Amino acid sequence: MTVSKDEANDLFHALIRLQKLLLAAKSSAPRVNAALDAGAYPTLFTIARLGPVGISDIASLVHSDVSTVSRQVSSLVAHGFLAKQSDPSDGRASLVSLTDAGHDVLGHVQHVRGTWFQGLLDDWESDEAHEFTTHLQRLSEALDRNLRDRGDAPPAAYTASPAAAGRGTATPARPVTKEN
Repeated sequence: MTVSKDEANDLFHALIRLQKLLLAAKSSAPRVNAALDAGAYPTLFTIARLGPVGISDIASLVHSDVSTVSRQVSSLVAHGFLAKQSDPSDGRASLVSLTDAGHDVLGHVQHVRGTWFQGLLDDWESDEAHEFTTHLQRLSEALDRNLRDRGDAPPAAYTASPAAAGRGTATPARPVTKEN
């Protein structure tokens, strides 16, 4: 059976609440390492997963702009967590990879984060956490595919409102209400 619009909106609202709670936790959490900005975690984790990788590839994978990732990489290199090397297929470009210090700080971040999340899940069974992770990864993959498929275009469910015609502003096809 397919998911109804009400069920989809309930899930979306739950995810919005989760996103806000994660942002609040991020802003109030102690820094794991004074030299490591939590905003660079996706960049660091992507490099750890892929090995030597180019900055534009990282930006694409984390859905960020190249200038942001470039700044993060420069900071991570300056603090000794990453190393740059010439890209053998394009001498003008660089590849970045984790240093030993990068592996160490990543292990520490994962330990601290894992301990915190384990505490949040103290009343969950292992199979519940596994099933939730599987569904969350499935949703993440669907969203990633959707973002890549549509590029910068708004979702198909969006149309230009008459008031916005000619200004390129997209508005929802229906007004957002509690019932949607």
